[in-house]
Amino acid sequence: MNNKKPADAQQIRHMEKLTLKAPTMGSPMRWIGAGWDDVLRHPAYSLGYGFTFTAGGLLIMYVLFKLGWAALIPAAAGGFIMLAPLLAVGLYGISRRDEEGKPLDLSVLIPNRFAEPKQLAYVALALTLAFIVWMQVALLLFALFSHGHTLALQDFTSYVFSTKAGLTMASIGSLIGLVISIFVFSISALSIPILLEHHVDAVTAISASVRMVLKHPGPMLVWAWLIALYTAFGLAFAFLGLIFVFPIMGHATWHAYREMVGPIEE
Repeated sequence: MNNKKPADAQQIRHMEKLTLKAPTMGSPMRWIGAGWDDVLRHPAYSLGYGFTFTAGGLLIMYVLFKLGWAALIPAAAGGFIMLAPLLAVGLYGISRRDEEGKPLDLSVLIPNRFAEPKQLAYVALALTLAFIVWMQVALLLFALFSHGHTLALQDFTSYVFSTKAGLTMASIGSLIGLVISIFVFSISALSIPILLEHHVDAVTAISASVRMVLKHPGPMLVWAWLIALYTAFGLAFAFLGLIFVFPIMGHATWHAYREMVGPIEE
């Protein structure tokens, strides 16, 4: 007699495919509009989340400043943003709870309803490795072009924009940063919200995100450009603009996921 138990439902669902729906060129602005609406409906939760995120970033910058590595603050800011899709999970939770018509409480800021928390860890690891690679590249470039000398932030800015070596360092760093940013955007545009709701593995979630970027480069590049633009705006105001920008883009990411990812195919 065969006593082998059938595969459980969760294992079976790992074999299923996600239904992907094509965005339009107007979709990114629609997502941002929906993100604004979420912030306005729940300002205390959304802006409180944005404040916490920004405070964490400012703490990192302060530590770098005290250690005499103020010149690495721009690179650290860029790297910190690479982790934003993961750090925005609480904002996804707020948007989802709002969709369900349920009241908000503090528990929504740390979602405990991830369909696949272990698979999410793999995506988190990929984003963390990208952050580490970027910081190592920034350290290497800084060491090579500054000959190991530390610079105050204002001196570093002058060095970058007024010397040939500084401009070369900035150009190489920007190019490498662009490549890493494209990688991060491609794997995280949809994967984390997918793992919040669907019983799929990390490869399936990341694959869905990458396929959307490759198949619909127009809308997705517009979306990436808007994220970069809003982030630059937030950083321009001594990072304090991120208090508003981060919640808007976090909620918008959830609405982007809602528009592009349909129910699991049975």
